Amino acid sequence: MPAIRCESCGYPFPEDRIPHQCDQCGGFYDFDSEPVYHDEEIQNSLPGIWKYQHSFSLANDAPVCFLGEGDTPLVWNNDRQIGFKLESMNPTGSYKDRGTAVLVSQLTSRGVTRAVEDSSGNAGASFAAYCARAGINGRVFVPETASGPKRRQIEQYGAELVSVPGPRSEAARAVLEAVKDGQTYASHAFLPFGIPGVATIAYELFEQTNGQIGTVIAPAGHGALILGVIRGFKALVYAGKMTRLPYFVGVQARNCSPMNAAFQYGMEKMQDTPEGQTIAEGVRVQKPVRVRAILKELSGGKGEIVAIPEEEILPGCTQLAHLGIYAEPTSALVWAALSHVKKEIPRPIILIISGNGLKYYPT
Repeated sequence: MPAIRCESCGYPFPEDRIPHQCDQCGGFYDFDSEPVYHDEEIQNSLPGIWKYQHSFSLANDAPVCFLGEGDTPLVWNNDRQIGFKLESMNPTGSYKDRGTAVLVSQLTSRGVTRAVEDSSGNAGASFAAYCARAGINGRVFVPETASGPKRRQIEQYGAELVSVPGPRSEAARAVLEAVKDGQTYASHAFLPFGIPGVATIAYELFEQTNGQIGTVIAPAGHGALILGVIRGFKALVYAGKMTRLPYFVGVQARNCSPMNAAFQYGMEKMQDTPEGQTIAEGVRVQKPVRVRAILKELSGGKGEIVAIPEEEILPGCTQLAHLGIYAEPTSALVWAALSHVKKEIPRPIILIISGNGLKYYPT
């Protein structure tokens, strides 16, 4: 079973606490290998993502927090060269539910009853829902610009909503102040618990396409989505289910594109990238936690990170809607990315529709 260690110094994740950064060096915790995928351990009697529970690195007696996540549709265009993986059909309307279900199951297995989180909206809504399901008292810090429907979701699920003035980074700073009193920081970005849950997107795509996938395109903020999908496909290759990996494209908004800068010019250039305003709030992340891991996975021509001009994002929403796909602006990035990749990418192409259009209304 993969173990969680600091990606910088290798220090193991403690069993008795849930720190969001390494106690020894301040680095980020991550799994030390890909999830383990075994055909014989898939439990088809379990619903949604939980049939792959063997790959989650959960204790055998860990509780299962299920709201219907997983088993999302794959919808093809007419010539079956472009497929839309509708993660927007998850219980709270975004792919985040896959990771949150595993994250909250980890929290409850470790006895957590109170936790805080920060989010641009989708992760916070997902966190609030699963905390309600698990009986955890949740508190969610969001930027004051977070979309109204997402804010309402958080409050309706019963979590305390804390609106923070300023950009997304201010909400991240505010939550770090809040955790000084000892509350668990259940960060979807810092804690790696949810990544194996996100990897189930790859397992489902394998089953839905018989492994015939050329390219996967997904939004990239902190990077858990694209990293989870990559690791899921690597697990399938190591298990002998596929002979090669798809090509991977992570997509950012040009107004806030640190991962794109790091991909093109090196990690040192990421520090100079501004946190500009973008309608694609789900990827407005100035300091992405998973950037080093992603760049490592994409090295050697295995993929790329592209950045989309602001003026292309809303038209992308409209174009998707005219295909019957109702997506929020962050998801529309993947449609716009088709004209920004640097080379002829392998087909068929899978676009991850990460969030529902009902999550957003213009302000």
